[in-house]
Amino acid sequence: LTMSKLLFNLPRPSVPIFTRATTDAAPAASSWTATPSEFPIHRIYCVGRNYREHAIEMGHNPDRELPFFFQKPADATVLCTPASISNVPYPMATSSLHYEAELIVAISKDGRKISADTAMEHVYGYSLGCDLTKRDLQAEAKKMGRPWDAAKGFDSSCPLTPIIPKEEIKIGDDT
Repeated sequence: LTMSKLLFNLPRPSVPIFTRATTDAAPAASSWTATPSEFPIHRIYCVGRNYREHAIEMGHNPDRELPFFFQKPADATVLCTPASISNVPYPMATSSLHYEAELIVAISKDGRKISADTAMEHVYGYSLGCDLTKRDLQAEAKKMGRPWDAAKGFDSSCPLTPIIPKEEIKIGDDT
C-alpha cells in the first residue's frame, strides 16, 4: 500500500481530441469527431503584443517593444464544441470585458533550447481559443506597476475548441 503525499488530488483539465472522419456514404465529405483520448492541459502560455494591429490599438509601438509571455491557469479553460454551445458567464468585477481570437498550439513533448528545425516535433496539434481580458482591471494594475493576473486569469477566461492533431491540419510558413 503506497500513500500519496498529497492531501488530495484535483483533476487536471483536459480537452477532447477531434479527428477527421469520413463516411462510407460520402467518402469525399468529412466531419470532425471526438476520439476516445483527451489532451491534458498542464500550462497555458500566452504571447502578448505579437499582433501588430492590436499592439497599435493598445497604444504600443510594435517596432520598439518585443512580444512577451504571460500565463492563464489551466482551470480557466471552457470547452466549446460544435455540438454544444458553452455559456461563458460575464465575469465579476469588470465593466470592460475584451476578447481576442487566438490560435492555440498544443505542446506534447518536453524540451529546452529547442531549435527551429525540431520545434514541430513538440507540437501535437491546434485549437482555436478566445483570450478574455478584464481590460479595466488590467489598465489599473499597469498604472500601479502591479501584475495583471486577475485581469487575464479569471474563471472561464480561456474558451477553446477541441484539439485537432497537426497531421489533420495544413498550417504552413505562409499561414
